[in-house]
Amino acid sequence: MLRLAAENPTWGCRRIPGELAGLGYPVVSSAVWAILTKAGVDPAPRSGGPTWTQFLTTQAKGLLACGFLHVDTIGLTRVYVLFLMEVATRRVHILGATASPTGQWVAQQARNLMRDLGQRTSPFRFLIRDQDAKFTTVFDEVFTTEGIELVRTPPRAPRANAYAERWVRTVRRECLDRILIYNARHLLATLEEYVRHYNEHRPHQGREQRPPALDVSPTPVTDLATVRLRRTRVLNGLISEYSQAA
Repeated sequence: MLRLAAENPTWGCRRIPGELAGLGYPVVSSAVWAILTKAGVDPAPRSGGPTWTQFLTTQAKGLLACGFLHVDTIGLTRVYVLFLMEVATRRVHILGATASPTGQWVAQQARNLMRDLGQRTSPFRFLIRDQDAKFTTVFDEVFTTEGIELVRTPPRAPRANAYAERWVRTVRRECLDRILIYNARHLLATLEEYVRHYNEHRPHQGREQRPPALDVSPTPVTDLATVRLRRTRVLNGLISEYSQAA
């Protein structure tokens, strides 16, 4: 009973007996009520929607997350980068970079993305974005016309867009905090190289150490004596990639 209650927060003393009956353990609701109450578990939980974490987990396959990353150049010009992530695979798309982002510019980057994705947009159901004024009604319509529903995060709640925020921290730690950026063009070239590494090689704990572009884990090595590694330098040696030599 306690396991069912812990794993299913919306189940109570009426739903749990039904599940137990299907497992061959007939028990009356009053007994479930008494046991849950004694254990400090609400025997009649309030019905309601899932928590935000549960929503993100259950909807990951159809979820997109977007946001802005800003970088200050050596000339003290702030450049804004618009990016989008496919949450299920963690694949990142860099949509554009500019020192003067406007609602019109942001909407155009969204149109370009939809054109590039083509038929791949069909599995996506939700797009998470924050309350930034640069995300205009025109931007929203680019996605809603494709059947993608907009989910706006509360003000000053970065954890509500956790996947996007995590990527910002990662790209800063592994790349941008270790490189001097000259201008928007240099920033885009740097990010394009890093994103290729991120999508095609970098392992992700949430994907069983697989990169976004890899759907099946590699075959385990059985004879370590025969393995030879090849090192590939990324971003002028800032990052190393390793693969098995042919």
